[in-house]
Amino acid sequence: MPMFDFSDGNKVTFSVLRDGHTLKSGSVSSLQVCMERVLPDTAVTKRPNIFSCAFLNKCHVTFSSLKQASTVYRKHEPIFFQSLGNPFIFRCIDGVLIDGNDKGLSRSVYRSCSRRDQLGPFQMSDESWLTAAPQNPLAVGQYVNNCSHEKAANVCYQEFDVPGYFPVELKQYLPNIVYSHDIESHPRCVVLVTLRDIKQGEELFSNYYTIVS
Repeated sequence: MPMFDFSDGNKVTFSVLRDGHTLKSGSVSSLQVCMERVLPDTAVTKRPNIFSCAFLNKCHVTFSSLKQASTVYRKHEPIFFQSLGNPFIFRCIDGVLIDGNDKGLSRSVYRSCSRRDQLGPFQMSDESWLTAAPQNPLAVGQYVNNCSHEKAANVCYQEFDVPGYFPVELKQYLPNIVYSHDIESHPRCVVLVTLRDIKQGEELFSNYYTIVS
């Protein structure tokens, strides 16, 4: 479960819990400012896990978004072996698949593609979400569980492609990478956007079949 502390206006402190154990934790001081400047209405994407859940901690939100980190596959690209036993694959409206698994073959594919695309000193994507200390506290959307009859959805999915004019120096915060480098395309992102005000301590639920276009 991702938990955030926004009590310090200049810093976001976060931790990701699973089965009562802390998997990832850290803080970011300038990322929120960067995201608000470049993507004022969205944040940049990851997906749910049956062993985890997401709660909002120490703040009240009227509009916010989490991002689903992933390797992005077009419809014709190979993903069979990565998909075996993988609950983190999300299918977009146009058939594009995004794999937000941070373990096994999916983890190796993401790291390989990320290092392939590095431009000199500039990283074209964020690898830290694969570790215990991610630098982007918003890239935890994969831990949000599906809604139920008892628990209504309070966030929904929205798809968008990262524009070509996105600043190179900020791509290090984007936890998305395209599988094929030979075809020019923009990384697909899926964000979770709040449907209503969300209070401190409230668990986040999404509907896997609801996408805002």
